[in-house]
Amino acid sequence: MAMNVAPSGSGDGEEIPMSDINTTPLVDVMLVLLIIFLIAVPVVIQTVDVNLPSVRLLPTTTKPENVALSIRAADNGACEVYWNLTPVNSTELLNRAISHIEDEVERFGGVDNMTEDDLPEVHIRGDVSTPWRCIGGPIYIMQQAGFSRVGFISEPTPGQGIQRL
Repeated sequence: MAMNVAPSGSGDGEEIPMSDINTTPLVDVMLVLLIIFLIAVPVVIQTVDVNLPSVRLLPTTTKPENVALSIRAADNGACEVYWNLTPVNSTELLNRAISHIEDEVERFGGVDNMTEDDLPEVHIRGDVSTPWRCIGGPIYIMQQAGFSRVGFISEPTPGQGIQRL
């Protein structure tokens, strides 16, 4: 291992260590990071153009075969899920959902006789203060059971009608 030393200037042959910092490696690292960021920033900024629908409020058509779930958080932090007015846990929710889908398929005489519009939907009413984990779990369970359409029911502000833009 080598060490840079400078002459002491007294001429007696005594040398003292140099206290200057070698900045060349630091500059090299900074230039490499600058190049990486210059390449990475345009990749992060790129977006996909999507034409979103311009409807503020779309009324839901309620069919008798649709499932209404109400979800709220209890005072102790637990999630409460209600199938219509009946409280259910995750297992009961999955079992009810599967039997509901099976009943609808049987009513139409098999999957071949059904269209996408014939499938029942799930309408979720979530309390405003409900954390997302309480709503995400039932959505996943209903999708596992075979429900392909899951919608959220909201209450419009008073005096606001349907506006199409």
